[in-house]
Order: sequence, then C-alpha cells, then structure tokens
Amino acid sequence: MTTAAIDCDLHPGVPGVAALLPYMDEHWRHSLVERGIEVLESASYPPNAPSTVRRDWRGAKGGAPSTVAEVQSQALDRWGAAAGILNPLFPVQLPFSRDMSAAMARAVNDWVRAEWLDRDARLRASILLPNGVEEAVAEIERLAPDTRFVQGMVLCMAEIPLGRREWWPVHAALERHGLPLGIHAGSAWRHPPTSVGWPSWHVEEYASNSFGFQASLASLVTEGVFQKYPGLKVVLIESGVSWLPAFLWRLTKSWKGVRFEIPWIDRAPAEIVRDHVRMTIRPFDAPEDADTVRRLLDHLRSDEMLLWATDWPHAHFEGDATVPPGFPEGLLPKIMVDNPRATYARLREGGSA
Repeated sequence: MTTAAIDCDLHPGVPGVAALLPYMDEHWRHSLVERGIEVLESASYPPNAPSTVRRDWRGAKGGAPSTVAEVQSQALDRWGAAAGILNPLFPVQLPFSRDMSAAMARAVNDWVRAEWLDRDARLRASILLPNGVEEAVAEIERLAPDTRFVQGMVLCMAEIPLGRREWWPVHAALERHGLPLGIHAGSAWRHPPTSVGWPSWHVEEYASNSFGFQASLASLVTEGVFQKYPGLKVVLIESGVSWLPAFLWRLTKSWKGVRFEIPWIDRAPAEIVRDHVRMTIRPFDAPEDADTVRRLLDHLRSDEMLLWATDWPHAHFEGDATVPPGFPEGLLPKIMVDNPRATYARLREGGSA
C-alpha cells in the first residue's frame, strides 16, 4: 500500500434526523419534530442487510459507523491513506418536497463539514445534491468556496435521465467550479428500478443498479453533455466495472447506425467515455482470477479510468484485501494515486475551508 493512496469512496453514517437538526433553520427543526420524522431510510441500503455494513465495522448496537474516530481506525489509519472522500448516502432524494430535500441536503453537507472535515485534515467530501435543479445549483454555489468539497453527488436512478437539458445548469455549475459529477449507486424511487417493473427482493434491486448506470451514461453521452461541458468529469461510484466494455461496444455499434439523429456526437461514444468517465473499483464484479481480471482491464482500453476505493463500511471485501485479486502490481500506483489526483483537481490544489 502506498502512503499517498486516496480512498475515493467512504460513507459517513448519519445516526438519525436528530443529528441534523442543529444544522437546520428554525422552520425545519420545528417541522420535522412536529411530524415525528426521526429517520429516513432507503431500500437501496437496508440498515440490517449484511452488505450495507461489514460485520466487524458495525457499532455496538449493530448500526453503521457514524464518527470520525471510526473512519480513522477502520479505514484511514488502517491502510495509511493520505486522503479520503466522504460520500454521504443519507437519502435526501426520497422526499417529494423539493424544499424538504434541499433542507436535508444542506443539513447533511453542513454536518459532514463540521463533524468530519473539521476533525481530520485528510478528509474531503462530495456535495450531496438535493432534488430539483435550482436547489442543486444553489447547493453547489454555496459550498464550492470550501475546497474540501471535491465533487457533486447524485444517484444513478433519479427522477429524469442525468443528461437531459433540464440538468444542464447543474453540469455547468460543476464545470465552472472544477468539480466532477459523482454518480452513486442507489435510487430516488420515482420509478421501478428494473425496466420491467417492481422487483420482489432486495437482490433484484441491487443487481439492477448496473442498468441504472448504463442508462445514466448513455444519457450523458447522447444528449451531448460532454460536448457542451468539455471540462466535466463523471465518476461512477459503486457501479462495478465488468459491464462497461460490453456496454460501450453496444452503444458505439448502435451509434454508427443512427448517428444522424445526434449529429453533435462527433466521435465514438467509447472514446468520449474513456476521456470523461472514471469508476471506483469496489465492488469489483469479476471472478477472483488473475487472467480474467487482466483480460477485463485490457478491454477497458485505458489505465486512467479506475479509482481506488474501499467503499467503507459496505461489505465488499474481507480483512485487508482493499485491492481485488488479480490486479497487476504495476497498475496500483495509477489507481491509488495518479488517477484520483488527475480526476479531482482539488486534491492537487489542497483543500481549505
């Protein structure tokens, strides 16, 4: 493990709405208490599911880690990471009220800043974006001056495809501030997570996230987001990796036959994705076989796309195996140091409030 490694996916657990009340204005403090809203949980990450929190990282009552001391001992200090990016998954996307979603996103972001970023200089964070384009842009503008925030973050299964023109003001704000768009696994539950309706089991929803990432990526490419905002980078977080080569082949092949309908796409979609899109390596969805892993990495046709991440505290590996088996040793410095620093400009500049 290199001492300059950057962990690109850490999840601070919000212990409940009560922890957020000090970071809300009087109206929302009163409103949430009056309504009896004490928790907000998404079926994307059921609290008691074994995959949601690794067994040896659960708290005394079986809950998710929710303090800086825990991320320090369980992740940062354990693997000697030079920096770690916090990606809060408190489901602010669930309320249909855009005002409530925005209030909760503001509170989560301020809670992360005060309770995490201010307590360990190694930590950086994503700006958790609420529902609503205007509200998301406002949150980017509010927090962009604090350079410890290094990207904006949404879920892969949202209300509308992320490349649609309605979302362009968000992309413009992120590009203007040199912030990537982080797209994390999960759903806002506005639509069924599968293309054929509502599933019966959590495992179906969990596996369907790869299709959500494919849809988001196709939307960004075909709508021309990267032509309009050439400085924008996109990071797929907890997306898996193995699906991408086959998807890029299909997308590029189909584009060749119908390119006349999207004339602004002036080169193969696969080339656009390799220039603009990055992926975290946990969970790594491939067999633990070195030859298979090497072939998969070769099919990516780029050594710049992958970013090291432990995905703490999710249960995607055991012990200290932070890098999936089969990764070439010579590729690790790229994945753990060079690629994260190239992706996140603010890691190169240093972060300050």
